[in-house]
Parts: sequence; C-alpha cells; structure tokens
Amino acid sequence: MRAATTLSVVVLASAGIGHSLVAGLDADIARVDPFKDMKNRPRAGHGMNVLLVGTDGRDKVTETERRRFRLGGAPCHCTDTIMIVHISEDRERASVVSLPRDSYAETPPHTDQVGGREHRGHPIKLNAAYAEGGPQLTVRTVENMTHVKIDHYLEVDFTSFMKTVDVLGGVKICTARPLQDPYTGLDLAPGEHTLKGGTALQYVRARHADASSDLGRMKRQQRFLASLVDRATSSGILLNPLRFRDVTRAVLGSVRADRGFGTDELLDLGRAMRTFSPASSEFTTVPIGRLGYVVPGIGSTLKWDPVKSERVFRALREDKPLDSAPPRPKPSPTPQAPRVEVAPQRILVQVENGTATEGLGRRVDDALAAAGFRTTHRPVDSPTRGVRRTVVVHDPRWDRSARSLAAALPGSELRAAPGLGPTLKVVAGTDFREVRRVRGPEPAAPEPEVVRGNEVGCT
Repeated sequence: MRAATTLSVVVLASAGIGHSLVAGLDADIARVDPFKDMKNRPRAGHGMNVLLVGTDGRDKVTETERRRFRLGGAPCHCTDTIMIVHISEDRERASVVSLPRDSYAETPPHTDQVGGREHRGHPIKLNAAYAEGGPQLTVRTVENMTHVKIDHYLEVDFTSFMKTVDVLGGVKICTARPLQDPYTGLDLAPGEHTLKGGTALQYVRARHADASSDLGRMKRQQRFLASLVDRATSSGILLNPLRFRDVTRAVLGSVRADRGFGTDELLDLGRAMRTFSPASSEFTTVPIGRLGYVVPGIGSTLKWDPVKSERVFRALREDKPLDSAPPRPKPSPTPQAPRVEVAPQRILVQVENGTATEGLGRRVDDALAAAGFRTTHRPVDSPTRGVRRTVVVHDPRWDRSARSLAAALPGSELRAAPGLGPTLKVVAGTDFREVRRVRGPEPAAPEPEVVRGNEVGCT
C-alpha cells in the first residue's frame, strides 16, 4: 500500500538525473537505525532486499482529507503493509513479496523501545512487531521468518502515498466488478479508473470490498504497484529531471529510511535501472498454509505454508524470478485408481442396456454412480440388442471426458457422435464385467500467484 510510495522513489531514480539536482533532497528523510546491534543475521545474497513498510501515520493529513477519505480514528502505530522488494543484481528485475499483516510470527528476543524491558521470543501478529519494538524488531522478525537478509528499510505513511499519486497525475486501475467498502468509503463501478491520491488510498486500504479480506487487499495493492510502475516508466518522468525532482520532493518529506539509504544509492540504482519497465516487475503474496490459526491472547492469524513460502524466499536469496522454482513431483497413481484427464464427478452419463440380460443397465448405472460418475439414474434399453462390446458414445467436443469414462470400463470402445452434447452414452455389452475406479487429475498444489507489471488488467 503506502509501500508503493517508496517503490516509486526507487523506480523513478533515473540515469539522466544529476547528483546536483537531488543532492539536497535526502536531507528531508527522517532517519532510523533498524540494524543497530543486530547479530546472527542471514547470509547476504545477491541483489538488494528492501523492507517496505506502510504505517497508518496520519499526522499530516488535513481534516478535509480525514472526513472525505475516512481516515479518522486513532492510529494503531503498527505496520499496515509489509513487503520485501528484491532488486536483482543485474538491476533488470524487481520482485515484490507481500507479507500479510496478520501473519503468525515469533519474535526473536528483544528489548522494549520504551522502558527497556527484556523480552524472550514469543508469538505475535507480524504487524504488531512494529508497535512492540519499532523498525528494529520488525526487521529482525522478518529476517527470522524468511532467512532473507534485509539491506535497506523504508517506511512511508498516508500523506506520502497520496502526494506521490497526485504528483504522478493519478494511476490507472481496472475492476471487472463493483468495489465497495463501507469502512474506507471506496465506491468504484466496473471499468477503468484513474485514481488520484485519496481515492487511491481508499483502494489499497479496502479490506471489506470482497470476502477475501486482507488477502484480496494485498492483491489490489500489488496490481496498484504494477500500474504505478507503468505510469512512472511510460510517462516520461524518468527522463524529466524537474518532474523527477517534484515527485521525489513530494515523497521524501514523509519517509523514514535507514541511514545507509541516500542520494548516492538512489542515483546508483537509477543508473543501473535504465531498462526497467513494467514487464521487469513481479508481485506475489507469501503462500498461506492455514487460515484462521487461533493463538491464545493474540487471536486469529494466518500461518504460512512452510514448503511453498520457503520456495519463494529461496528465490529471493538466490536472485531468481519468483516463478522459477521447479514444480513439485507428482506421486504416481495407484493401480487400483489410475488418474484420468477429467474427474468422474464432472462427467454426465446415460446408460443403455445393449443386451438381452435383464437388469444389466441398472447394474452398470449403479456401478458408475458408486465410482463417482454423474449418471441419470434412469437406464434404458438400447434399440440395438446383442451388443457384444461395451461402447462409450460421445460428442467429439467432449473427447477428454469420453477417454476418462472409457478408462473406468475395461475393454470398452469409443465411438464419436457429433451433436450428442455433453451427456455421454454408455451402451453396455455382453463383455461388461465391472466399473474400475478412476481419479481425476492430481490437484495442483496452488503455487503463489505471480503477477507481472505488464500483465495487469481488469480483476
């Protein structure tokens, strides 16, 4: 969300911007030291990892903005948005991984910012690490969970987000359905919209626009980031020193960053990213293994999938694209229940008795139903008697379903009948002995959805 603001700083650093133009701008950045006295940190990988956090800070928001965009209420002094942005060593790719605010986390041992009280490691929601131990505990907790070494820390708030979007002239988004959130006041009709600062903030903050809550919000944030990158790289800002200065000035007044991130880093990164484009960016959310994981005293949390999340963070450590991990090997099907292309539950079957044997149609229908096929439960006699070999009659458009059904009828024959439609016909012959159980395709373990900046459309 507000992390989009700081990403814009990184992306907008252009090779054409001179040091003299921006040399004084980083003086406006409030500094923090999130790496102070940190020990036993993960090994550094290739490329650069930036922890972007968006807080609910609203000190500089006007009363008019508070009312119009529903920004009232007391801030929680926690991180509303947490993302790891990895800039590849060759500076040709940016990978963004969203970490849900309600993620189940365990803090490392630490000392309170206020009071100096010592704490052992303990369970917590990830976004609460900031309230308990500030930027330092946030960084330490993220590193502890991901084993990714964080090189820089950037923190932004409501004001910097709105100013950045406005100075860019707005950001285009597209929605395929109405988006309404009574809490933020978001109200968008289907179609394409150019969102200015306040409405853009409503869009990326909305958690009640659909049933997916915070996970849906993170996807919108990622798509907004991709559109923001597209806007920044296609509007000429990167090649216009004065516009770049205006954007940077709008952002830096509300940013907090580690002491090592300044003008030289911005310019160096900008020079390296001359060819950066929307297609160079990729976005995903850490894979969730368990929703609603209840922890006493903390409440409902999201527990990461240990195998799939490790695959994502390994890609960051090894400086590889997020979707480059090899797929999991699929287990071999058992002889008793071979895999077929279409699951039995999706195949509709009408059974006909093609023999003189009374009750054979009912027996075949019952056996197919017991194996999971959707039968009509009304077998009929075929006009043709004396059928010796069982036949699966099918419309050629449903050939995959026909092959799957034939696999359950050993020795059966496939016969095409154009125009038959989606209901397959089984004409039972004298060779019928049994229905063999089959299984549908191995359910693919859902990999993290990776969205690239040039793939953003209506969602």
